[in-house]
Amino acid sequence: MVEDKKDFKYFVRIAKTDLDGNKAISQALLKIKGMGFMYVNAVCSKAEIDRKKKTGYLTEEEIKKIDDVLKDPLKYKFPIWLFNRRRDFETGENKHLMTVDLTFTQDNDIKLMKKVRSYRGMRHAFGLPVRGQKTKANFRKNKGKTSLGVKKKGTAQAGKV
Repeated sequence: MVEDKKDFKYFVRIAKTDLDGNKAISQALLKIKGMGFMYVNAVCSKAEIDRKKKTGYLTEEEIKKIDDVLKDPLKYKFPIWLFNRRRDFETGENKHLMTVDLTFTQDNDIKLMKKVRSYRGMRHAFGLPVRGQKTKANFRKNKGKTSLGVKKKGTAQAGKV
C-alpha cells in the first residue's frame, strides 16, 4: 500500500484537534480528549475506514465522514454504553462529549456539587480525595504547594541541645 507522498498531510484537523499524519488513524484519534480505545474503534467501523491506515493519507471525504460520525453518533446507532454522558442531568439525553465541551461540563458539574454542598462537592472544595481513598499516607498536601512529610521528634530536640 504505497501511496503518493504529494497526497500526504503531516497534520489532519479532526474535531478541532490537530492529529499527527504519521500515526495510524486509531492511534491518532486517541489524542482527542474524551476519545477512548473502544469509542475510536466504533468510529472507524461506522465510518468504514481501516484503523491501520495512516492519518496523513486520509482523503477529504473520509475526514468529513469521521467528523460527521463524531458530531452525531446517535445517527449512526452507536450503543449507548459507549457514551461518556448518559442521561445528562439537565437535558436527560445520551451524548458523547469531547475536547473543550468535556472540560466545560466537568467543571460545571463540580461547581454544581459544591453549590448544593453534596459530599462529593465538599471533598472537591477541600482538596480531598472524592472516591473513597484513605488519606493517612496519600493526599498530604499543603494547600496545593508541596507535599508534607512526617516530622520527626529527633530533629527538633537536636537543635535545643
